[in-house]
Amino acid sequence: MKTRAITHNDAQALSTYFSRNQAHFSPWEPLRPKEYHSLASWQNRLQLLFAEPINEYWFVLDSGLQIVGHCTLSNIIHGPFQACYMGYGIDAAQQGKGLMPQLCQTALDFAFNELRLNRVMANYMPANLRSANLLQRLGFEREGIARRYLKINGQWQDHILTAKLATTD
Repeated sequence: MKTRAITHNDAQALSTYFSRNQAHFSPWEPLRPKEYHSLASWQNRLQLLFAEPINEYWFVLDSGLQIVGHCTLSNIIHGPFQACYMGYGIDAAQQGKGLMPQLCQTALDFAFNELRLNRVMANYMPANLRSANLLQRLGFEREGIARRYLKINGQWQDHILTAKLATTD
């Protein structure tokens, strides 16, 4: 598997990946309109993503034939805060194979070395033990809990707040 940044040409692969995993991701995501993962929707989102200013970066695990995992850096803030949020997911058929640490570490390296951020935050629902274990393995530290933090799958959900800090200024 190859970890890489997405390109303008990934609309079809992203549409296929997210459509294939819609049921798998639904317990952890907001409700989405039916056309959210259509090819046209991904073409539009990629066009916006690559327009200035860039506020989001996507990295994917690519098997050579299809995308099987994703990791995003979003809501990037520079200035005195120098932080972003990290989100991620893995194809249902690839769970438990140890692929996510490599993908997320690529995104973290980019955040700290290229974007020169001080903090990357990643939050998860308390029942999502896979995310808890992944973030701990990556060196994230628990910072607290946010009650009714995000509306996920139609319901307000609490989230555990975690962050990883840059090792140097």
